[in-house]
Order: sequence, then structure tokens, then C-alpha cells
Amino acid sequence: MTEILLCERRDEIAILTLNRPERLNALSYALIDALMATLGELEGDDTVRGIVITGAGDRAFSAGADISEFQHSVRAGPGAAVREFCRRGQEFTRRLESYPKPIVAAINGLAYGGGCEISEAMAYTIAAEDALLCKSEIRLGLIPDFGGTQRLPRLVGRKHALDMVLTGDPITAQRATEIGLVNRVVPKSRVLEEAIGWLRRVTRHSALAVEAALTAVNRGVNVSIDEGLAIESAQFARLVPTQDLAEGIAAFLNKREPEFLGQ
Repeated sequence: MTEILLCERRDEIAILTLNRPERLNALSYALIDALMATLGELEGDDTVRGIVITGAGDRAFSAGADISEFQHSVRAGPGAAVREFCRRGQEFTRRLESYPKPIVAAINGLAYGGGCEISEAMAYTIAAEDALLCKSEIRLGLIPDFGGTQRLPRLVGRKHALDMVLTGDPITAQRATEIGLVNRVVPKSRVLEEAIGWLRRVTRHSALAVEAALTAVNRGVNVSIDEGLAIESAQFARLVPTQDLAEGIAAFLNKREPEFLGQ
């Protein structure tokens, strides 16, 4: 684990902290690569049931891409910029969106550019009352390219998305909840604890059912309803022979709490 990314465990929850507060937790190539590697390790750890991603310090979740680094890719031309920056960011947000365990964004400050885009890809977002979210790329003569032009309209609708993308103006956490970009707004001192609390409400359930639900929703949202229903049926069929389903039914019939084993 590198110092630019911190990992803490609280029982079954892993907390990943973007640790570049002096750069407002800007997403350097090394930080994105460290996040990708860590997500791979945590996916294979059955004792980890959920993940929180937050930022170090009081000012920022993430200010987005590290522009001082990005400029070198731009100078190298379109091929290098797409390969080193755009594709790296898109692969990262796609990884977040398709991750088989729930991931929560705990936005403790500003979430600009790529910082906003990675929060869009996570299963749930909790923001501090003073947090600001912004699609700031237009200010650089750029477009959101970590999936933001595609994912944001699917979350908030075309017109709200274009308002953010074309103006580059920040919106408050409260406004972000109104348009569907953020799930909940809480006092700044409670952001991390509320994120952990939400995850624990999820992780009390069967790990197999949680993964199936994530897969069905995340894969189904971008296809036709018929294709989505086929995805849903396939995930349902995977759960039918599991011990967890048998346990859930038995617990319900016997009026007791289930004891899921992820089997």
C-alpha cells in the first residue's frame, strides 16, 4: 500500500482514503493505479463486504485529475493522452461501477472533475453539507472523459447533466441530492460514519444476493427492458440453489434473524 492511498479496516468494511491533501487529493496516474490494484486485492478478500472511498483533509474529496501530470500526456499527442489519461480513467470508473461489492463515496469536501466522475460510478454517495460538486473540465477546454458525459445523464437526466457539463459551475450537495447525483447530505463530522452505517445495513444481508443485485442493476440500466429482464432472471437463477436463500426462507418462516454464510 502506497502512502498516496490509505487503507483502514473496520470489521467487514474497508476504508480507502485518497491521501494527497496538499493537492486536494488530485487523481494522479499513480493514485488511480493504486486504487485499481487495491480494489483487486479487496475483491478477493471474503472478509471485506463493502468499501468506503473518501479524501484526506477537510477541503476535498478529490479535485479531479492531476493537471500538472496530464499536460505531459497532452503534449505527447492524442494517442498518448487517450491511452494514459482517458482510458485509464474510464477503466477505473467502470471498475467502480461494476464492482461486485458495494462501494460508497464519502464526499467530505469538493468533488470536481474526475472526483465527481468517480463518485457517479459508485453504488451510493453521501456528501457533507458544505461539499461542492462540479464538472470543471470545460474550464480547461476539455470534456469529462472518465465516463462523465455518459454516466451523468443516466443519473440526473440530459438537461441537468448539460447544465453542469457546459457551465462548469459547482453545485451544492443539497442541489446534488435534488437532481439525483447524491443520495444523502449529512453534517461534515458525520460523513464517514454515515457511509459506514449505510454499508452495514447492506452487509447484514447475503453477500451473494448483494452481488446479484449490483450486477442486475448495473448491467441492466444501460440495456433495453427485455435485455434487463433477462439479466435479472439469470441473477435470480444463480441464487435459487444457494444455502443463503434456503436460510433466508427458513428464518422468515421461523420468525428469526437469518445467518447468512455467503454460500
